[in-house]
Amino acid sequence: MKKSLLALSIIITLSQTSFAEGIKQQDLPVAEMQKQKREIVKLSSEEISKTLPQTVDKYTVLTKVEGKDTTITYTFEINTGAKSDEAVKKEDRTRMQKAVTTGICQSSKRFIDAQINISYIYIGAKSKAELFRFDVTQADCPVSPR
Repeated sequence: MKKSLLALSIIITLSQTSFAEGIKQQDLPVAEMQKQKREIVKLSSEEISKTLPQTVDKYTVLTKVEGKDTTITYTFEINTGAKSDEAVKKEDRTRMQKAVTTGICQSSKRFIDAQINISYIYIGAKSKAELFRFDVTQADCPVSPR
């Protein structure tokens, strides 16, 4: 499932951005570039939503994907087992933030390079309370040599 989500995201991104790659950025007005980004976000989130819910691992399920403006927001439910929401927030935030940011910078590179922001929201499966929210932009990802 995780591979199909990644493959679908890549296919959508490639099909939507391949046209833009042939055009020099300075040839497009800023408003037109923003319009294209919003369309990519809308189409990507709609396509991914068709495959939900998706089990990511034995603790995590992707339950919702929304596109708004130039941000795609993924919502995950986490089965925290016996741990309280407060314990999860306190003990796991730093580790999760690093892993999520690194993962987004790698798996969603095309979106990030196109200045499309990615947000991950994690909620407790039992409580439905928000545990974490990680917003990743181009500034959060290391620049890779071209």
